[in-house]
Parts: sequence; C-alpha cells; structure tokens
Amino acid sequence: MFKKLFSYIIPLNILKQKSTISQTLEVTWTNGKLVLDSNNANYSYGSLQRILRKGLKVIGFEKIQAMKKILVLGVAGGSVIKTLVDEINFEAKITGVEIDTAVIEIANEYFHLNEIKNLEIIIDDAFEFVSKTNDQYDLIIIDIFQDTKMPDFLFEKKFIEKTCSLLNSKGFILFNTMILNKNQRQLNSDYIKNFDSNKYTIIQLNKMEETNELIIVESKF
Repeated sequence: MFKKLFSYIIPLNILKQKSTISQTLEVTWTNGKLVLDSNNANYSYGSLQRILRKGLKVIGFEKIQAMKKILVLGVAGGSVIKTLVDEINFEAKITGVEIDTAVIEIANEYFHLNEIKNLEIIIDDAFEFVSKTNDQYDLIIIDIFQDTKMPDFLFEKKFIEKTCSLLNSKGFILFNTMILNKNQRQLNSDYIKNFDSNKYTIIQLNKMEETNELIIVESKF
C-alpha cells in the first residue's frame, strides 16, 4: 500500500527482468497503478491501454459485447484484455497469442491474467499462429512490438491476407502502430493500400499519445 501511495509522487520500480524477446521488462508503480514497460515503450496499463481503449470505443462497446470470438495478437501484460473483460464486460471467448513466455509469467503474477476465465493464452509466434489456424473471429487486435520496433511481417501482404481471411462477416481488425519516423508512416500508408475499398472500410486515428496510430479495418461483408 505504501508503494502504491508513494507512486503518486515518484514512480517505484518493483521488477526489472531480462527477456530474450523484449530485452528488458519492468513493472513499476506509477500514479497508483502497476504498469509494464520495455526500455523505451509502455507495454501495458499505461498509454498503451488508453490508446487501445480509444480504438475499441470507436468500434463500439455494445457491438463488441455482442461478439463471439476475439483474437489478440501480442498480449504483453494483458491490458487490452482487461479492458475487454472489466470495462466492456465481454464474456465470450478471447484467444491471446504471445511469443514471449517471460511477459506472460509477469502478466499472471502481477496483473492476474490467469484469473480471466474466458481467456486462452497460446505461446506462439503471431505469424505462425495466423498461418495455421482456421478459426474465425469477430475482432482481431494486433499489438505486436519489440520495444519500439514492429516486426516486418505485420506489413507483408501474405500476413494481411491471411488475417483478413480469419474475419467473420462484418468483422474488425484493430491494428496499433507506432510512428516515430517517415519510414514507419510510409509502412502504414502501404499497409492500408492492401485493402480493397469495395470490401473494407478503413479508419485511421492519428497522433495517439503523440507516437502511435491506430488503423481500424471493418469488413463490409
């Protein structure tokens, strides 16, 4: 309790751990809340949670409540899953795919992710999972970072097409991206060009917490 109260004055780090995937993971009390960070980015429960919450709000909380299956690619500490369960009251199945076992261990110990009964965590590479699954989803949330870097495969046509093939009718993709330079901005522009405007509606939410951009893709059919 002392650490929580004192964190309103100054952040208090309670864990610093090496990870083969994320390099460094830190759990810190900040303004009365536990957050999960890498060296240079918030992974969960800070700005990232605010960013993805805004994207979910644009899609519509009531619409999300009525969905049957949601896929989260890139779980980290699970803040977007907590938003789905605690704030939106989503009760159907959530599948979370995370490559980093260290981050899931932290999520379970410090953020109690393993207590969410409608959540299944799969330890796998997102590209491999998407390539081999035949399940269909109403919402696919893509939030994959290694510190401030996003894997190249996220912007490749093969991954984009396969992800779209997993969407149910009128389904959504919520893609969280980071824009720190012109190259990343161009990647986002090229990503959007992969979607036929006759089949998909695209919404871009710019300058989210200054560094991020959300791309929301909605299937028209």
